[in-house]
Amino acid sequence: MKDKIANLAAWFVGSVALVLADQYTKALAVTHLKGKGPCVILDGIFELLYSENRGAAFGMLQGRQGIFFLIGVIVLAVAAFVMYRLPSWRNQRFHWMKLCVILITAGAIGNMVDRISQGYVVDFLYFSLIDFPIFNVADIYVTVATALLMVLMFFYYHDEDMECLQLHRKEQTEKEETL
Repeated sequence: MKDKIANLAAWFVGSVALVLADQYTKALAVTHLKGKGPCVILDGIFELLYSENRGAAFGMLQGRQGIFFLIGVIVLAVAAFVMYRLPSWRNQRFHWMKLCVILITAGAIGNMVDRISQGYVVDFLYFSLIDFPIFNVADIYVTVATALLMVLMFFYYHDEDMECLQLHRKEQTEKEETL
């Protein structure tokens, strides 16, 4: 049980630290970019440009804050379940997965805080070279973690590694069969 609490504590502390970093960058964007033109970092490639996103990625689902809140709650519930079920920190095989869960949680909470407090998400990072949608630090957390998690699931973890996340674990099923 001590290992489960340690997992949840690390998840909480890591997520809070990353959410604070995300919120800090958004506050800087509001202070220094709102109402101004783009701040060019690399001419024709990358710039800082304030934007208020009332939808999802690429501006989808504009004004549907309830859906985003529900998705955020589901993400948090799944993340808590995963962190609770993963082996202890002594098992280094799962460190990368735990990092992914922390990043996804922080990204979801970071944008949820904006949606609840302001009704929109502050975005400010823009790749003008490819006209990519404007995004923020929380979006980076989710994107990087999801990509890393996909690589881990395809190339690093095996089916037996994921047994700890099954709703009905193998050992429980075997115990029930012997009774």
